[in-house]
Amino acid sequence: MNELLDNITWHTLSGPHADFSIGTATIRRYAPGFSPILASADTEAPDLAALAPFCQSGEHLYCADWSGVVSAGWQLEAESRMFRMVWAGELPEDAHAAGMAPLTAEHGEQALALAKLTQPGPFGPRTIELGDYLGCFADGRLVAMAGERMQAGRYREISGVCTHPDYQARGMARRLMLALIRRQMQRGETPFLHVMCDNTTAHGLYQRMGFEDYSEVPVRVISRL
Repeated sequence: MNELLDNITWHTLSGPHADFSIGTATIRRYAPGFSPILASADTEAPDLAALAPFCQSGEHLYCADWSGVVSAGWQLEAESRMFRMVWAGELPEDAHAAGMAPLTAEHGEQALALAKLTQPGPFGPRTIELGDYLGCFADGRLVAMAGERMQAGRYREISGVCTHPDYQARGMARRLMLALIRRQMQRGETPFLHVMCDNTTAHGLYQRMGFEDYSEVPVRVISRL
């Protein structure tokens, strides 16, 4: 199963999320409206020319697992590294988080606004359609959320984890994550997630929760000229 994790984005976009993505038989991206992420079957030399017709000029796209030369017609906007972590803990207890509720399409604008404020990673107005999303509300306002994004084989990603600055340090996002992890494990799935290497606070929290580092991978933001 390691071959799935080693290029999990491609196996997601060409598999379970094929209907949410566009591209070719060798390179794909999430369709506009979802998270702006691309993936290639060949992580050594992605065929960006083949993807160009599916992208707008100047559009920013995220790509992991690839650190080769950026081909003509594209520009490297940013480059960093992140940990890919896999759950190794026990089944979390069935604990109810006060104010927890499922997020639906009607919460799309609030979820996008919270993501723009807190920057948990690439996020679009339709990202919450990719899996189960849970949120915590205060006075009718979404103040914390966590959800599911990529999936391939038995692996299911925990993603979009964030909390409004005014409500941090209350354990909301952690409880939301544990609720999702419990669901995934009961479905026979193995949770995984991504966290930037320089986000030592979040990395340490995830380790204490029960996640273990699987790999450290490059992540880039590129744009079509």
